[in-house]
Amino acid sequence: MKNKPNDLILQTVTTMISFIIILFSIHLFFAGHYTPGGGFIGGLMTSAALVLLLLAYDIKTLNTILPFNFRMMTAAGLLISVLTGAGALLFNQPFLTHAYDYFELPLLGKTSLHTAVLFDIGVYLVVIGVTMTIIQTIGESE
Repeated sequence: MKNKPNDLILQTVTTMISFIIILFSIHLFFAGHYTPGGGFIGGLMTSAALVLLLLAYDIKTLNTILPFNFRMMTAAGLLISVLTGAGALLFNQPFLTHAYDYFELPLLGKTSLHTAVLFDIGVYLVVIGVTMTIIQTIGESE
């Protein structure tokens, strides 16, 4: 199918807006420990940006830009989340007990690092993987 003249405007605007949405999703991801946000909403926002790119371009272009197997991304995210939660069992703590400490990092100064970030990374990957698998499956059947 040949691109229509309006597709150029849609694709240009979508590229810029998707970049902004992904930056905002990263902000939500990291803000989730002290304010509302986290891996789930960050993953949904990233998925929304990817779906927007999918609507402006097509599935072949998106697969060229992001050559990820979203099913494997889901499995990896689930594995990360479960292993992070089970890590507490090694220290005789209940499942999903998280630890944190403060570290002096270059450029950032004194920063708290949480094992909950690892759990949120897993949730983030699961949400993106599941959402994109569903969208791609619906798109392929049509």
